[in-house]
Amino acid sequence: MADIKIENLNYSYPETGKKALENINLTVPQGQFVLIVGGSGSGKSTLIRAMAGLVPDFYGGTYSGKVEIDHEDIGSYERRRLVQKVGMVFQDPESQLVMTDAEQEIAFGLENLELPNNLIKRRIMEVTSALSLSGYKTSFIPELSGGQKQKVALASVLAMHPDILLLDEPTSQLDPIAGEEILTMVRRLNEENGITIILTEQKLERCFHFADRIIAMENGQIVQDSTNVNAIANWSVRENKPFIPPLSRLFANIHYPHIPVTVKEGRELIKNEFLLDERSSQGISECDKAEVDNQVSEDNHIVDIENLWFTYPNGSEILKNISMELAPNSFTVIMGENGCGKTTLLKNINSLLKPGRGHVRILGQDTKKSTVEELSSTVGYLSQDPNDYLFLPTVREEVNFTLNNLGLKDDGIVDEILGKLDIDKFEDSNPRDLSAGERQRVALASVLVTRPKLLLLDEPTRGLDYELKENLGEILLKLKDEGTAILMIAHDVEFAAEYSDDIILMDDGSIVEKGSKYDLLSNSTFYSPQISRLFHNYRDKVITVKQGEDVLSKLEMRKHKRMKEI
Repeated sequence: MADIKIENLNYSYPETGKKALENINLTVPQGQFVLIVGGSGSGKSTLIRAMAGLVPDFYGGTYSGKVEIDHEDIGSYERRRLVQKVGMVFQDPESQLVMTDAEQEIAFGLENLELPNNLIKRRIMEVTSALSLSGYKTSFIPELSGGQKQKVALASVLAMHPDILLLDEPTSQLDPIAGEEILTMVRRLNEENGITIILTEQKLERCFHFADRIIAMENGQIVQDSTNVNAIANWSVRENKPFIPPLSRLFANIHYPHIPVTVKEGRELIKNEFLLDERSSQGISECDKAEVDNQVSEDNHIVDIENLWFTYPNGSEILKNISMELAPNSFTVIMGENGCGKTTLLKNINSLLKPGRGHVRILGQDTKKSTVEELSSTVGYLSQDPNDYLFLPTVREEVNFTLNNLGLKDDGIVDEILGKLDIDKFEDSNPRDLSAGERQRVALASVLVTRPKLLLLDEPTRGLDYELKENLGEILLKLKDEGTAILMIAHDVEFAAEYSDDIILMDDGSIVEKGSKYDLLSNSTFYSPQISRLFHNYRDKVITVKQGEDVLSKLEMRKHKRMKEI
């Protein structure tokens, strides 16, 4: 097993004057589970690239300081020996996959290590079974979903049995169940095999409770480093930093002395400290009941899908008898496991794919008779991979290109969107030099500038921190108020709980259920926000932090009243 020691590390990417890492001093003992948090572009990914020996060897740039693995300078490691010490999974699986099918991808690294054939087969069997990839070993990688590709990338690294595992947002494209499985397995590797884990993640509700130590970064610097969850949570709230998950934020916001990190701890607190039990829970809060009851159905649908079936040329039947409508001023989130047909459904709506059977109509226009170009002024579409949108030398040119291509005038919308997505500071930068989260925002900006009547978003929160998600949510709510219908694929349950109106649950190409977010998210085991799980069996309609604060305030008043009566 190996220790990590970093001394006086400074780094700047090529042709940039700003330091991506500044005066980093850090020691990670073997076997520790470290969670690195911070906003998009804060230096998290760059730091773990330095630990993997990719900075500056692969990325170039200006570098000073020292990184040691097991008391040896990382620069002295021969590459084949280093990958057996340190394994890294990148944010974007596309940048890590080189073979045509999953089994070949996993075997690729093992073959380069010249391992015996029987050992290679055994390791492939182990990792594909652990990551639920056994049925996809011979699948063509370009045809896998984004989440499945992410699993393949992780499997290819785990198969080499590294002593140190560096994970850069490994669950960003995974559904809640798959995300929990991955992180639980990573925690087991840490606890039972002693593997050192360095993890960056934006969905903190999935991993905050696993960490032995939490490091917060801003502007390339380490601003907090603690094993004390209470200290991190209180600092985050005091400094208005979005670096804690909703459950911890709820208790930190009310200045509670003990900050729970698991739902189990939180439920014990509200039971013992706030005197909440099932008998006394009735009538505590109506929590936006009016919002649920006052949803207005619209006869004039923007989208009308009738008995949609779709089969790919290889014979895979992906969509099965889909029927649904979307009204103006609606915000609907599609959820479901990776590979269940969510992305295929969006592509059928915007005419990238054509229905095999059934009909998709946009404002009454049948998409079978329409091209993507004809629909582009009405339908905005953001795919999973932001790199699909980035080909011009500056951010501003990328965003302006959409308007120019559609013959639309810039009435100030470009500056407005760049500012709201916090990318105006990058307007003269090359988009491909930005972090994954920043590239995601540039791609999103290029879609939002058209003010589409229908907005289709495929995992737009991937790589975004809580603050940027809040900004995105506010933009989408404004678009909804202006009449835009929003249909969004998301694995981010917390975002869906905060901003959407309705949820569609898909499984195996079919719609399992569609309904209000309050009904679907508060009555689910895995597709449920932390706050809903905290108040499970107490208050079904509590799904956001603000609603949780309201309930706890009322409980506190009730507690004081009871104490006075005693």
